[in-house]
Amino acid sequence: MDHLPVLTEEVLGFLAEAQGACLLDGTVGLGGHARAFLERFEKKRVIGLDRDQQALATAQTRLASFGDRVSLIHSAFADLESALDTAGVATVDAVLFDLGVSSPQLDDAARGFSFRHDAPLDMRMDQTQETTARDLVNRLNERDLADLLWLHGDERASRAVAKAIVTERRRAPIETTGELARIVRRVVRQSGRIDAATRTFQALRIAVNGEAEQLEQGLDAATRRLAPGGVIVVISFHSNEDRVVKNFFRSDERLEVLTKKVIRATPEEARANPRARPAKLRASRRKPNA
Repeated sequence: MDHLPVLTEEVLGFLAEAQGACLLDGTVGLGGHARAFLERFEKKRVIGLDRDQQALATAQTRLASFGDRVSLIHSAFADLESALDTAGVATVDAVLFDLGVSSPQLDDAARGFSFRHDAPLDMRMDQTQETTARDLVNRLNERDLADLLWLHGDERASRAVAKAIVTERRRAPIETTGELARIVRRVVRQSGRIDAATRTFQALRIAVNGEAEQLEQGLDAATRRLAPGGVIVVISFHSNEDRVVKNFFRSDERLEVLTKKVIRATPEEARANPRARPAKLRASRRKPNA
């Protein structure tokens, strides 16, 4: 299944307000938003970052026709200042963050992001890093594991899930996504169509990849390197991420909020692209004299 970029027209509408020529796509992924930007604005360029080397390789192929209008760098967006320094770029005119995990990452069983496949517990976006989901599941004490599930997954049964995990791993290490999902389903009641393991897997993915810390650091770094009048657009997929973005935009005196209310996908887009259903977009502009 191809990864379809979400809220593309809305994103392009806000990026059009930036007067300069350079977009920093901090989560370029497979290049969907970047491609739409390059096609819409024929004289502008993109610097694309991603911590997933597989995604970068795909983006390189998909964006090859744009030649030197595209520069792709293996980097987490929290490290965007170092990446820009390496590229010899002092400031950018627009920034885009499309957070979360992509459909290809979920669909690749070997990556261990999904409970739909029985695969090694991995969940690393950057496969050069050492810590995996298996490490967290088998090493964290019960209290820390419960706190992680509550903080990053809003899992109401976090204590029960943590206790069940610790009980099972005393018998043998928990190695696969299938094993973990079965443990969670024994103690968490199914809620409608949402699999009982969903929140646990989300929490572990966020923790493995340090996504919460990445977001806070990335927003601050992006604002520092944003030219006056430049625009920053963020698409998030769960309430904790959206709360961080909303609070940052409202509290940072360098920024003027452009989205008084969060923007969501239209019913038509949500039907055509299920990934768009939980998407929330917020945008801000750097004040001219900030």
